[in-house]
Amino acid sequence: MRILVVEDEKKVAAAVRRGMEAEGFAVDVTLDGVDGLWMATEHEYDAIVLDIMLPGKNGYEVCAALREAGDWTPVLMLTAKDGELDEAEALDTGADDYLTKPFSFVVLVARVRALLRRSVRSVPAPVQAGDLTLDPARHRCTRGNTEISLTAREFAVLSFLMRRAGEVVPKTEILEGVWDYDFEGDPNIVEVYVRHLRRKIDEPFGRSAIETIRGAGYRLDADGG
Repeated sequence: MRILVVEDEKKVAAAVRRGMEAEGFAVDVTLDGVDGLWMATEHEYDAIVLDIMLPGKNGYEVCAALREAGDWTPVLMLTAKDGELDEAEALDTGADDYLTKPFSFVVLVARVRALLRRSVRSVPAPVQAGDLTLDPARHRCTRGNTEISLTAREFAVLSFLMRRAGEVVPKTEILEGVWDYDFEGDPNIVEVYVRHLRRKIDEPFGRSAIETIRGAGYRLDADGG
């Protein structure tokens, strides 16, 4: 799932990004309200973590503009301001939840997950390819009756491929869908995770569900290999 973080404190933004990526989310970060509104408008996100005190446009203005445009992506507002009126204004402008700084990262992730569960479009049904089943809501992967343990990132890569089962998916699209739009690391990281997945979901079962299409990308066999 993809999260947008709009936060002008670079250390806070970086910490939130690292933590949420470790939980398996793809995270984009922007440092001001104008860019945040543009990003939220140009790309599809499952949730937005939005600071209130931002340069350009404050969080209230960004949230209100999204709601006026008919965008109901779940919004969690972050702020150093603590008071009933601030919380009320955040909720009145369309925010779904509110968290005061300093905050516990564990609580932040729990709040974001709660927003995703409440969001109709963000509660995905289990996906199947043959006897391979992925249940995003419960974070479970099974091959037949055998449960397979996956890391958060492995789960995200497999989910991306299974939702496009039978299609050839370019490496660049996997990077954008599972990591983030401005990923600057080694693109071969995708190959690393595909190898990990093959060792877990294919090799122990004598399968070859994930195919490498030379020069084009990867394809997950819709019949499960």
